[in-house]
Amino acid sequence: MSSSSRKRTTSFKEKQQVVYPLQGVGQIKEIVELEFKGEATPYYVIYLPVSDMTVKVPVDKAEELGIRAIVPKKEAETALEIFSQEVEPIPADWKMRYQMNLDLLKKGTIQDIASVVRTLYERKKVKELPIMERKLYDSALQLLVDEVSFSLNISTKQVEELVFSKLEIESEKEAEDLDDIVPDDDDEDLDDE
Repeated sequence: MSSSSRKRTTSFKEKQQVVYPLQGVGQIKEIVELEFKGEATPYYVIYLPVSDMTVKVPVDKAEELGIRAIVPKKEAETALEIFSQEVEPIPADWKMRYQMNLDLLKKGTIQDIASVVRTLYERKKVKELPIMERKLYDSALQLLVDEVSFSLNISTKQVEELVFSKLEIESEKEAEDLDDIVPDDDDEDLDDE
């Protein structure tokens, strides 16, 4: 190993928690140099507890793959507020919906992850999700819970309870709003005549 390659700066440090979109939240165990095409290339060695897997990612490709640091506390709290925003209409065709949500997860921002969780949670209440979408929902939920847990420094169980309570509160509000728009009984108008 040459001393110049050892001094190369990296975006992440050893022992740092990172988010690897579509893979999970992990920890950089070490930064190593491996030979690739005859050149010493630095790699992050990332342990992903959700799959009990260790992956090696070239330092130069990490950003392209969407690997990023755990968000600060304020950003995690803001992401959870997405659940209180109005749900945008989503395609009825599950393949289009799946691709749209997969693209959001690949972008990997915590807001995008929370948006996928909310969208698929609401859809799941209307109709059972196809298997691929259910897996996408489970992955997004796990990723969100793990990242918020690290960011807010609370247990994953507490985060899950927080996420589902916020989702349920918003779901109930939407149902109440719909009840306000659609009158229960048209007979009241007849009595006034």
